[in-house]
Amino acid sequence: MRRREFIGLIASAGAWPLAARAQKTMPVIGYLHFAKPGSALQEAFLQGLKDTGYFVGQNVAIEYRWAEGQYDRSQAMAADLVGRKVDVIAAFGPPLARAAKEATSTIPIVFEVGNDAVEAGLVTSLARPGGNATGLSVLFTQLTPKLLEIVSEIVPQLRIVGLLVNPNSPTAEPTIREAQEAARAKRVQLAVLRASTEGEIDAAFANLIDLRADAVIVGADPFLGNQRLQLIAQAALRKIPAIYFSDGFTALGGLISYGANLPTVYRRMGVYTGKILKGEKPANLPVEQPTKFDLSINLKTARTLGLNVPPSLLSRADDVIE
Repeated sequence: MRRREFIGLIASAGAWPLAARAQKTMPVIGYLHFAKPGSALQEAFLQGLKDTGYFVGQNVAIEYRWAEGQYDRSQAMAADLVGRKVDVIAAFGPPLARAAKEATSTIPIVFEVGNDAVEAGLVTSLARPGGNATGLSVLFTQLTPKLLEIVSEIVPQLRIVGLLVNPNSPTAEPTIREAQEAARAKRVQLAVLRASTEGEIDAAFANLIDLRADAVIVGADPFLGNQRLQLIAQAALRKIPAIYFSDGFTALGGLISYGANLPTVYRRMGVYTGKILKGEKPANLPVEQPTKFDLSINLKTARTLGLNVPPSLLSRADDVIE
């Protein structure tokens, strides 16, 4: 072998580990989500990344994992991402946030949860999270009394109100507690209904009729969020006023909703993820909470149900669907 060829071979061999190292310089985000692929909110997360200078395919990569509303997938998906040694995990929904936290104490986690992050054991405090996790707590459970207040305005003769929760969700019991206290204060009867499958949702709405419920509150939950069309169809079939936790329901024909602006939440999730990729520690990033909540009313659905939406409620609405 000629000396020049020998030197060339050595140079080529040395280039392989260098190339491998170059490929690994692009950080990888593990994206754990409770829904199915194609969520419009995914774009809001990507925009948050762009706000911090990260563009997918250019200087960051994403490994997507979708639970499709099935919580029993959470631990396996979280463990898979940890095994792949992703640089940060973005976990959407309490079950996935908890699974990520249980799977790793070293990989940074940015979470979005609807319950109290301290009570859920994700952080030690909101201001100084400590550990490897931080994110956004969107206060869905704490808003339950407000949902009852709003639905009592649109159904003034409210005597019996249903509360639909997913018993498999960590937000279920806190939501029930909040609703029970609010119902006692307003002197209305609360009927708690539990559903974790499509069949149980249908049965729960049939039960509302048997109970002569005047309205129903749909508790915030990833599985119930995935079942928006079924919930809206059941409310229409049973002719029962329903209030939801996201304007994604009213856009599809639901009566009324009140909750955090989710595109804003997802964008902030992207921003937090970008900050951590730039070197900030989750322990030093305070858990954010929304300061504004959106009220959305579907007037067409209200007319179908024979409801008169009071002007005081309309004047406060952020979105009125004609």
